[in-house]
Amino acid sequence: MILSNNEEHSKNKLIIDEAIFIKIYENDMAAFEEFYKLTERSIYAFVLSILKNHDDALDVVQDTFLKIRAAAHLYKPMGKPLAWVFAIARNLSLSCLRTRNKFNNMQTENFENNINFSYIINNEDRLIFKAVFNVLNELEREIIMLHSISGLAHKEIAQILSIPLSTILSKYHRSLKKIKKYILEQELL
Repeated sequence: MILSNNEEHSKNKLIIDEAIFIKIYENDMAAFEEFYKLTERSIYAFVLSILKNHDDALDVVQDTFLKIRAAAHLYKPMGKPLAWVFAIARNLSLSCLRTRNKFNNMQTENFENNINFSYIINNEDRLIFKAVFNVLNELEREIIMLHSISGLAHKEIAQILSIPLSTILSKYHRSLKKIKKYILEQELL
């Protein structure tokens, strides 16, 4: 069973029962569908933060779920199923960057106005997401997305990205300051 919206954590924090991977491996489509519905947006946002291209992000998200289905039997219970999932998504995203070499060609303005990006409906969320893409570098975006949207702990993010925890913490706090400054500047305009 997958539980979401844990009251003790942020509203986006997902708690996933690791037994879901056994069910997915056993071809339990209801379990896979439930897992997909609860994690797809977080994975998409994370992948998009790396690729900055809607179509590529959709492809990588699809590949991520295919990989999860194919490799569910390889999951080793560690108490951090989302860390495993986001590691898969990150590796596939980086592979996409290497093979397609599109990352530097996409302009933020095109992304912001892309009608296909339907996940952000709220104007405040749109402003925050715009700030994430306009003022943060790739690593800062990954850290913010993994923590804020996906609900991973800083320690888990450090493990996924293979970066010291102290670096993750400092980059996270600096990124928040950059976002706040950008939003305040936008409100003054």
